[in-house]
Amino acid sequence: MNPAPGAPLDWLFLDLNSYFASVEQQEQPRLRGKPVAVVPVMTDFTCAIAASYEAKAFGIKTGTMVREAREKCPSIALILARHDVYVRYHHRVLEEVDRHLPIHNVASIDEMACQLTGKWREPANALELARRIKAGLRENVGECIRCSIGLSTNRYLAKVATDLQKPDGLVVLHPDELPGRLMASELRDFPGIGRNMEARLNAAGIRTFAQLWACEPKRLRAVWGSVQGERFWHALRGVEIPDEETRHGSVGHSHVLSPEQRPPAMAERVTRRLLLKAANRLRRMEHVAECLHVSLRLENGQRLENARKFPPLSDSVTLQECFTEMWTELAVELGRLRVKKTAVTLTGLSPVASHTQLELFAGGASAEAMEKRARLSRVLDGLTEKFGRDAVTIGISPGEGSSFTGTKIAFNRVPEPEDFEEK
Repeated sequence: MNPAPGAPLDWLFLDLNSYFASVEQQEQPRLRGKPVAVVPVMTDFTCAIAASYEAKAFGIKTGTMVREAREKCPSIALILARHDVYVRYHHRVLEEVDRHLPIHNVASIDEMACQLTGKWREPANALELARRIKAGLRENVGECIRCSIGLSTNRYLAKVATDLQKPDGLVVLHPDELPGRLMASELRDFPGIGRNMEARLNAAGIRTFAQLWACEPKRLRAVWGSVQGERFWHALRGVEIPDEETRHGSVGHSHVLSPEQRPPAMAERVTRRLLLKAANRLRRMEHVAECLHVSLRLENGQRLENARKFPPLSDSVTLQECFTEMWTELAVELGRLRVKKTAVTLTGLSPVASHTQLELFAGGASAEAMEKRARLSRVLDGLTEKFGRDAVTIGISPGEGSSFTGTKIAFNRVPEPEDFEEK
């Protein structure tokens, strides 16, 4: 069923097409019209983190191993990821979209949602607005920066609509058209249904969209194991679900090491650099942490982990002391085994303002000494912001590990420009 004439629309969702690869094609004209894959490191034993539409025509997509990509398309251009460039373009896109319509929510580096108000809720006006945004991106950001835009009564269906036509799509999806218009969709086509959730749905006898649509809210709540199942049911029917209050639960960084970076001594330097980056972010958030967790995945598949709890803190000196003790313990198990992936995570986060006085640290440092360390860390942050990475370092030599731990873009977090200057 087509939407009723004049049925109001409430949301515009914008999804940038093959974003990383498109930015590279914009920056490097020689890549335009050619198959491109963006990779984290230059080795056949990693996978593509983005693929141009020309590469997708060969069956290459995010997650395709580089060796397989070369087999499918010998002429493919492999480009080393430049996350700082993608973040700069991201902010240019935000500025352009905001010229036409206020941005309500930035969902990721390549997705954003805008709430429609007033005359823009009328379908004809909403479509015209979407076309203006597309034209603005081409003219003011770059001709290769294309997007798909979805329009609907809630953010969820507007996001679903962006996947119905790619690249450069513009689709209105109204609840009155459901379930018919989505009957050909696979379960994994819907945001919120990943591999694990698909398996749970299958185990419950739900294998098609028709079966999913026929479910009662309580059944989906049972499958999800939480109220999220009911929220999904309502969102799929065009109901706008209020944002849930979010709080920071952890700060961390991880890195898959290239072969030459995998000996224990090198892995230790890279992991220490990751910890400094995490501590810098923690302070900029004006939070403190109560636990440090270090995880290593080895080439033989084994996983080694260590964790240390402490009173609330955020200073790099104390965190480095903790890390040194933890790595010494890990090194006994590690021996000469090689590390494939390393990760550090700070948990037990809370705002600095909620702590009126630093407690006695487990290692014996006084509250006064801890406060001095916190002030020192903030001074070092200021020097880094002013003079760049490695102006001053703690526990590592300038430049040590920096080429391995540059800021990356995660699915649930878009780095700020300052992140690329973290110690």
